Amino acid sequence: MVHATNLGFPRMGGNRELKKMVENYWAGKLDEKSLLSGAKTLRAEHWSIQKAAGIQDGHIPSNDFSFYDQVLDHLHIFNVIPKKYQGLQFPLEAYFAMGRGLQKEGVDVPAMEMKKWFDTNYHFIVPEFTAEQEFSLRSRKPIDEFVEAKAHGITTRPVLIGPVSFLRLGKAAKGHNFDPISLLDKLVPVYETLLKELVAAGAEWVQLDEPVLTFDLPKEFKDLYAKAYARLSAVSGVKILVANYFGRLGDNIDIVANLPVSAIHVDLVRAPEELDAVVKLAKDKSLVLSLGVINGRNIWKADLDAAIATVKRAVAVLGADRVLVAPSCSMLHTPHSLEPEVKMDKQIRDWLSFAVQKLDELVVIAKAVNNGEDSVKAALEANRASMKARRTSPLVHDAKVQAEMKAVTEDMFKRKSPFTTRSPAQQAKLNLPAFPTTTVGSFPQTKEVRVARQNLKKGNWTQAEYETFIKAETDKCIRFQEKVGLDMLVHGEFERNDMVEYFGENLKGYVFSQNGWVQSYGSRCVKPPIIYGDVSRPEPMTVYWSTYAQKQTTKPMKGMLTGPVTMLQWSFVRDDQPRSDTAFQLALAIRKEVQDLEKAGIPAIQIDEPAIREGLPLRRSDWEAYLKWAARAFLLSSTGVEDTTQIHTHMCYSDFNDIFSTIQALDADAITIENSKSDLKLLHAFEKYGYANGIGPGLYDIHSPRVPSQQEMGDRLKEMLVYLKKELVWVNPDCGLKTRGWPETEKALDNMCRVAESFRNAA
Repeated sequence: MVHATNLGFPRMGGNRELKKMVENYWAGKLDEKSLLSGAKTLRAEHWSIQKAAGIQDGHIPSNDFSFYDQVLDHLHIFNVIPKKYQGLQFPLEAYFAMGRGLQKEGVDVPAMEMKKWFDTNYHFIVPEFTAEQEFSLRSRKPIDEFVEAKAHGITTRPVLIGPVSFLRLGKAAKGHNFDPISLLDKLVPVYETLLKELVAAGAEWVQLDEPVLTFDLPKEFKDLYAKAYARLSAVSGVKILVANYFGRLGDNIDIVANLPVSAIHVDLVRAPEELDAVVKLAKDKSLVLSLGVINGRNIWKADLDAAIATVKRAVAVLGADRVLVAPSCSMLHTPHSLEPEVKMDKQIRDWLSFAVQKLDELVVIAKAVNNGEDSVKAALEANRASMKARRTSPLVHDAKVQAEMKAVTEDMFKRKSPFTTRSPAQQAKLNLPAFPTTTVGSFPQTKEVRVARQNLKKGNWTQAEYETFIKAETDKCIRFQEKVGLDMLVHGEFERNDMVEYFGENLKGYVFSQNGWVQSYGSRCVKPPIIYGDVSRPEPMTVYWSTYAQKQTTKPMKGMLTGPVTMLQWSFVRDDQPRSDTAFQLALAIRKEVQDLEKAGIPAIQIDEPAIREGLPLRRSDWEAYLKWAARAFLLSSTGVEDTTQIHTHMCYSDFNDIFSTIQALDADAITIENSKSDLKLLHAFEKYGYANGIGPGLYDIHSPRVPSQQEMGDRLKEMLVYLKKELVWVNPDCGLKTRGWPETEKALDNMCRVAESFRNAA
């Protein structure tokens, strides 16, 4: 029989129970025993949900749970603990310090580097290896969680990051010049030990995720994979499923063809064209084939008829016993369940499928193939009705937006003058000092701010009462910025719930969930808005609060907007038209907002695009087309202003070498970038290729509560000036301050401003 399986389930819980537990533990409100007990209860609940839905026993994932990040988990499993964390209490103090830093009496360690997980908005902790690295099985987490599930009567399929991907995603520690993949021979024996212990505990299948198979890999990886998996597959009693996702195998199918494993998983949502090739491979190699036919990345209902047809094609060649039905990737990237979404438009809700509902889709597909479509007739008829309703709904298509798209001209993609002309005009208007200081936008969203927002939504406060509160918070933020000596101010964004959700709430073509949370990093969850139709801006979105803030100060105020590519990338995007079309619709809406801000007297406007690199296709052959429309979307949003209006943008967690020509093409007057967690390596691109516009590399890491000293920031700024012209340098944190508390924010920004002042005096 064809079996319904899963690759991973969301960790946070239906009501973000994990987030609340972890943050209470950090705050000292929950002890370690209670944290571990609560996590155990949550894991049991998730396994039971999957089993009750009909996911095949033996193919329900375990070890997909994490307190912070699955890559960080593997650093502890295999004892890859950088020296600066080794003196901390194991496991939780060291674990969380590696993810978020730790500052207490006698201890001051920063967090490890964090990057985006492939082309998702999930962040992972970057493994850091030394040339002398030794591995050992320090944590028994995968074994313990398998045994834990077994105690509940559920046999799971433990999930591990494959050894090649684990090393390929890492980096050499500072001062070590080598390729971490050279450590593979040392690492594989520890994986062997782990597999043997899992088999001894009763595991039959183990899932090894090798998503780097979606990358362009050097030729030598074919032999590396073959050698590593020959050893792992020789472990007696284990069946290994190698899972690839987020794109096509391409020429890496030759690597997979050499793997002596029991099964392979392929992402047929992102690479449907590979079906015939992988079916042939599975037939030739007598492999079980896991078909990723349900989208683990997006929230639209699957076309079940199309998915069933795909599975039947594989079954016709391989037989039912050698076919598994699965999501395209882990469901980590989708919300928990649609059940709480009682306020959503019923028609739009009927088009959606969250993680729990995706389990049902997988089971329906398996039953249809095994028992005939009549056995699931009602489910299929309901699915067909949803598909038809969405295709024909007037909610989706807007003739006015389509007309505006057709009216776009080439002149709308460029500024009136080059930067060399704009820059002196802006300086004459703004009168900024050398090493101008600013922030990336948001200030702490305190409990009081969140409660105020809840009071408005629940009807406990009137709109006037809420606005009075927000004005008071904005005033306080402005007074602080003036006191500390920041040169270009921001209004703090206290009226905004999220940098994407806020704008989506003010745009036509978006709908919002009540509880559609997904993990971004650590305990940080986001609730991505859903783009269901053509996008337009009915009225100004930010002008009121930006102009209010500018009236409270004589210093220049930045208007704060989220860019079109980030709005696209951080939303659940409609899948019935090219993503580029949706990005251009967003750009036209933002362009109108930019022009209205300028008319209202706002002298500088920041259009954040942290997700441009994140959206980069994983295969280089696909880069040019994407980067062209991504840059044009930003330009369309930003170029409708006069030379004297200063356009800023912000990017983070990017390998700028990959997208440098695109950064230059954006032609922003100033760009702020994440830099503090990257050991200045990002600046090499700016030195190598040359950058003539303003740039503000982050002086400190806002994802950690620690406060860097003036000396530390000053040393970092001094290092930056090795790569950058001092006339172009802005001084700022590396990202927004929304998740931080006020005490640490005040101390850190005061230190930052004192550093800028000292550099001006020394110039």
